[in-house]
Amino acid sequence: MATDLTPPDPSLVLDYIEAFRRSKTMFAGVSLGVFDRLADGPKTANELAPDIHADADTLERLLNALVGLGLLTKSGDLYANTPAANAYLTSASPHRFTGYINYSNDVIWKLWANLEDAVREGTHRWKQTYGTEGPIFDRFFENEARKREFLMGMHGFGVLSSPHVANAFDLSRFRLVADLGGATGHLTIALCQRWPNLNGIVFDLPAAVPLANEIVGASPVKDRIAVVAGDFFTGDLPKADLYALGRILHDWTTAKCEKLLKRIVDALPPGGGLLIAEKLLWEDKSGPRWAQLQDLNMLTCTEGRERTLGEYESLLLAAGFREVTGCRTPSPIDAVLAVK
Repeated sequence: MATDLTPPDPSLVLDYIEAFRRSKTMFAGVSLGVFDRLADGPKTANELAPDIHADADTLERLLNALVGLGLLTKSGDLYANTPAANAYLTSASPHRFTGYINYSNDVIWKLWANLEDAVREGTHRWKQTYGTEGPIFDRFFENEARKREFLMGMHGFGVLSSPHVANAFDLSRFRLVADLGGATGHLTIALCQRWPNLNGIVFDLPAAVPLANEIVGASPVKDRIAVVAGDFFTGDLPKADLYALGRILHDWTTAKCEKLLKRIVDALPPGGGLLIAEKLLWEDKSGPRWAQLQDLNMLTCTEGRERTLGEYESLLLAAGFREVTGCRTPSPIDAVLAVK
């Protein structure tokens, strides 16, 4: 029998070889300020180069690549932002992802360079990459600019995902939600906007409070939300009949998750709830890709991992919850509701 020696289509492999180049090209455009400068209107490479302290010839090469990625348009010698670039890649946009992009470029990029060692050793790469043991979030709060950039990075994803989480379940029976580790308050704001019966508390470390006050203060539900400083692992939790954990549990070991969930159960009244916002792996962990790659991100960057609904259910039932329901959303974040 003749053997077919024709190799399979290599396009998938070739696409992945190039994938990191596409990411880095966008990261460079954000870092250099290309999209911010073009937010004021189209410019040529020669006009833009002095503004961002770049060589005009090599800048033109970057701009052409950004056109190829669909992030800029080109008419003659003039370059302009696309609507998506104006919305997500400019630092003045309320929908911006710039904080998370800069965090990815400045921090995660270097950690991922050591992914093989993370897989071999089963631990995050902070010591290998930056010479520090942790706690891992200290680096983000080491100065005001870095703290704000990190929190605004989380805010960008929150603005996109939190309305879907707020709409995942009927929360009309609850009266007060305390969002533990609530950062800028995006989830609390979305919950209070969706459920007019709810008041909210954004509970986070003292370093996060000023920006939370700023974001909450500019929201249409500011009169129903308080911002409170505290540590959910060691301090007293604010009284509430609904707690929320938005992208919190995936940062931590199972033991730390168990500790936090037990603290929440003890603080809740009977019938109280816990709303968890995380991306759920499928039960056999064969997808979705976003969750799988975020799981590797947690490996390199934190002590944690992404989990299936079944794994969250096991943690929650063991902590003392009696009912667990999951909901997949069309956003980067899914939702789980547990009832005491």
